[in-house]
Amino acid sequence: MSAALIDGKAIAATIRGEIRDSVQDLEAHHGRVPGLATVLVGQRKDSETYVRMKKRACAEVGIASFGHELPEDVSQDELLAVVAGLNADPEVHGILVQLPLPDHIDDEAVLAAISLEKDVDGFHPLNIGRLSMKRREPLFVPCTPKGCIELLDRSGIEIAGRNAVVLGRSNIVGLPVAMLLLHRNATLTVCHSRTADLPAMVRQADILVAAVGRPEMVKGDWIKPGAAVIDVGVNAVDDASDPRGYRLVGDVDFEAARAVAGHITPVPGGVGPMTIAMLLQNTLAGFKRSLGAA
Repeated sequence: MSAALIDGKAIAATIRGEIRDSVQDLEAHHGRVPGLATVLVGQRKDSETYVRMKKRACAEVGIASFGHELPEDVSQDELLAVVAGLNADPEVHGILVQLPLPDHIDDEAVLAAISLEKDVDGFHPLNIGRLSMKRREPLFVPCTPKGCIELLDRSGIEIAGRNAVVLGRSNIVGLPVAMLLLHRNATLTVCHSRTADLPAMVRQADILVAAVGRPEMVKGDWIKPGAAVIDVGVNAVDDASDPRGYRLVGDVDFEAARAVAGHITPVPGGVGPMTIAMLLQNTLAGFKRSLGAA
């Protein structure tokens, strides 16, 4: 019997509908809507695509979007000046600086310059610090990790008391999602490249979050029967049968894992759509906070 599919596209669509209803209600009462500013440096095709998707998502739910496109050779001081201007703009409730930035710019300095109250990506050092501490609440949680937890919650998967294994320890996904699972009273294991007998560690997982960026690394016989598998990986692999010449796969061997797991996310269509939905949710929360309604 194959695992139940956790449909991230459908869940994200439901969340966007909830956000749209909330934005309409707030606009009716306050005559204003949330605003999200995106800052794009250079002309990376993938970054341009992500920013376009975020702008379309904003339009769908009624959030105003403000785009700032800067040249590849912009100085760090010039970029910081743009961020400072957005910090001071009362119509902007969320600021997203699209990563990666060019090598001559210090990512950490730019992220730290974003107002804590507008850090909808959740990467400000104080937000990450609060996430790492017991009984501390960050103003915003990073979007992809937050989306992973939302998928579990909306699929009726219990977190408290379960063995959770996070495969990967990046600042963007692995470490934040580990902290979120710990806050929800999971018994947590974080695995990485130095983990001894990785398959045996993964087999303990009632909940597995795979975020290593290695195509189909997790095999079906690594999966505990009935486990919930959240596959964050998006990897392009050569495929001559696909018109694009490649196909997208996750970090988990989907077909093999599906035969064992209880719940599983597909790639694409699992975690990916949730990231933007959580960004919109964070922007709405920032707007409510500015009104004193959060």
